[in-house]
Amino acid sequence: MNNPLNPLIDRLSRPMDLTGRVLLGLYFAVPGLMKITGFASTVAYMELHKVPFALPVLLLTIPLQVGGGLALMANWNARTAAFLLAGMTLLINLFMHDFWNDYPGGDRQHEMQNFIKNLGIFAGLLLLAARRPAAGAR
Repeated sequence: MNNPLNPLIDRLSRPMDLTGRVLLGLYFAVPGLMKITGFASTVAYMELHKVPFALPVLLLTIPLQVGGGLALMANWNARTAAFLLAGMTLLINLFMHDFWNDYPGGDRQHEMQNFIKNLGIFAGLLLLAARRPAAGAR
């Protein structure tokens, strides 16, 4: 049986695709830029969470977040950008939202909420990376 919403969804697929990519891109590009202005505090936070090689990891994270976010927004190698950002999101979850560890001033419930939210972002990025590009797409 056909879903009566399919024609509407088909008509809205391009604007939904653009909106989804722009919002996902902003989710990464804006925090990436914020890591530049808050560089020292970001390194300290990563060290608190025992991220190995915090400084080099941050130096890789910033261009990945900013460049990957912009790539999603521009639909330039969006599948590759989504795949790389998915991997980064998973690593961020394991190291930075590790609600199973206790930190001074930490909030386990908040970290668990961020962990689960990031799993949703991870899932969306996997779906974006897995899709076949339309004919003529970059």
